[in-house]
Amino acid sequence: MFIVRVALPIPLFNLFDYRILQGMQPAVGGRVRVYFRNRKMIGIVVSLKKDSKIPEKKLKIIEEVLDNTSIYSNKLWKVLHWAANYYHVPLGEVLINAIPNLLRQGKSININSIISWKITQKGSVVNLASFKQAPKQQTALTILRQQPIFHYQIKNLGITSSIMKSLCKKGLCCLNEDKLIKSNWCNYFSIKNSHIVLNHDQKIAVDSIFKKSSNYVAWLLFGITGSGKTEVYLKIIEKMIFFNRQSLILVPEIGLTIQTIDYFRQRFNVPIDILHSSLNNQEKLAVWLRAKRGETAIIIGTRSALFIPLARPGVIIIDEEHDSSYKQQDGWRYQARDLAVLRAYEENIPIIMGSATPALESLHNVYIGKYHQLNLIKRASKNTLVFKQIINLRSTQLIGGLATQLIDKISEHLYANNQVLLFLNRRGFSPILLCHDCGWIAECKKCEHYYTLYQNQQQLRCHYCNTQKSLYSECPNCNSITLIPIGVGTEQIEKKLSTLFPNIPISRIDYDTTRNKGAFKKYLNFVNKGGAHILIGTQMITKGYNFLDVTLVIIIDVDSSLFSTDFRASEKFAQLYTQVAGRAGRAGKTSEVLLQTYHPNHPILKTLINEGYLSFAKQMLLDRKYGSLPPWTNHALFRAEDFNNYKVIMFLTKIHNIIKSKCLNDKSIWFIGPIPSLQPKKNGRWRWQLIIQHNSRKKLQLLLNKTLPLINALPEARKIHLILDIDPIDN
Repeated sequence: MFIVRVALPIPLFNLFDYRILQGMQPAVGGRVRVYFRNRKMIGIVVSLKKDSKIPEKKLKIIEEVLDNTSIYSNKLWKVLHWAANYYHVPLGEVLINAIPNLLRQGKSININSIISWKITQKGSVVNLASFKQAPKQQTALTILRQQPIFHYQIKNLGITSSIMKSLCKKGLCCLNEDKLIKSNWCNYFSIKNSHIVLNHDQKIAVDSIFKKSSNYVAWLLFGITGSGKTEVYLKIIEKMIFFNRQSLILVPEIGLTIQTIDYFRQRFNVPIDILHSSLNNQEKLAVWLRAKRGETAIIIGTRSALFIPLARPGVIIIDEEHDSSYKQQDGWRYQARDLAVLRAYEENIPIIMGSATPALESLHNVYIGKYHQLNLIKRASKNTLVFKQIINLRSTQLIGGLATQLIDKISEHLYANNQVLLFLNRRGFSPILLCHDCGWIAECKKCEHYYTLYQNQQQLRCHYCNTQKSLYSECPNCNSITLIPIGVGTEQIEKKLSTLFPNIPISRIDYDTTRNKGAFKKYLNFVNKGGAHILIGTQMITKGYNFLDVTLVIIIDVDSSLFSTDFRASEKFAQLYTQVAGRAGRAGKTSEVLLQTYHPNHPILKTLINEGYLSFAKQMLLDRKYGSLPPWTNHALFRAEDFNNYKVIMFLTKIHNIIKSKCLNDKSIWFIGPIPSLQPKKNGRWRWQLIIQHNSRKKLQLLLNKTLPLINALPEARKIHLILDIDPIDN
């Protein structure tokens, strides 16, 4: 009799042994239903053994075997095991989180079959002319008489599932589940606009990737904004389609990449699946199954799409590879970009990481030979003059947070029937509400952070814990009515500009205005109608959109990004600046980029404006090297949270002492902390952190493997919330 070792989705690193009854056929990588501490759970079979350290009579019996084959490919299985070890997360949590919710809940599936609609005898003889009042049903029946309709074809054929269900109810067609032999899209695909002529840089990039497309190569595609990175992606995917290979494209946020997705749909008449959080559980499972069966040619999704199974993987593409949203910030804190590189290596396929502002880690990997860099240094459209200028705020008057010369510039560009984009990465009307008489400031007690004023809604909101409260009519400290806003947010900029330019349409694009479904696309369509228009936005507008009539870009608040305790702040600012500035001059029009600052001679600003992002990145990598900071060193961050501030500090001090005791002779290790987190309090919990830094990633991992069992055995580990973040980006 075999013993089945099972990984369960619980915060324990143990694996658990179970017995099986005669006739059960569990498979490594398959799901089983088991009892654990008197409740039923879905677990993943990790191995089959002949014996166990626990007496056989004490072992529980598996309740149900859900899969007779693995639901993971061998290569994805290896990636997930590596990830569990590297990020120090229980294997059960990693394996379960890599599959759709319905599979986690125990839904049965048949991976080796495919569902299609087929014509019935009644449907093959019914008079098509009788469907004149239902033209889409008529179209569907016409197609069905020639061939079955597979569920992934519906959108491309201009029909819907409800139409097919209506025909089924009438007995004109039926749903069939057939054994999967091979996918069908490779037999009928078509490609539009494949004749597009590439410029010199694009052609070199495409040819270089083509030559090595049969094996693993990590490509960093550096391309200035508007240089045509998407067209390079499309050409590579075109090759994959011809060779019946699937393409996986990761994007930072689905809702913010509408234009890119539209490009793919317009170019390729193949099954394309979009995986995003708005899909329900059934839809997510359907996408997962289609990808695993090879029915889908192109899958576009956010970071979790990395774990989708692929029947015939051809290429992985990471758009805007520098984006921080590729790093999971809760639960299992993986970096999708890094795991995507590992997956491409295991699958032996190329991976393309594209950005106008590559992460310093990626450029470092180029310099040490792990990645190969390709450059797109010319805009794909007409060459455009973009003038960049710093506005010195020390000697100018401000109106609603804007220098007077900026207002004159806005008027000038609007008068020429062009569009103006103002970037401010701060929502609301004002970040501070202050009493003029006594100095009291409205503050969230849970987070000890200032409330943001929302004047239109007469509300105060905490952007840390989302607490909301009505606006005070008087100071709660001295009863004064002279409450004044300090600082500027996007709502205030919108109000001031609507007063200054009452006849000009204004679109404010931030989280507050686009949270409703379809709102973001509505704004984009409104802006792209052309003509004089003012666009105000946060970093949402930096995600690669083409605003063809924007000829003036204004970055309102530069200084808050230049001075920060976060050593990554300069890199983040440089990326935001470059991405925002790239929105100007996309239609061959002479354009301007203006930056407001009290520090016009700051070296970062001078380098970015005069020499560009790559020069800045080169200097920043040198600074990081001299400062012994990532990517030259490696970080592991322990963050502890509790309602008792003292207990948190003492817990991290114990962790520090345990780790230090295991590396007394290691001079390459460095401890930072315990120190308060950048966000020291949230939802009433105090947050402190301890950073472990080491020159060697391997030695840091060995040290964590030695000490984590000791740390987890501390009494405080059961009471205080502890997070371990490997390669943190917010520290």
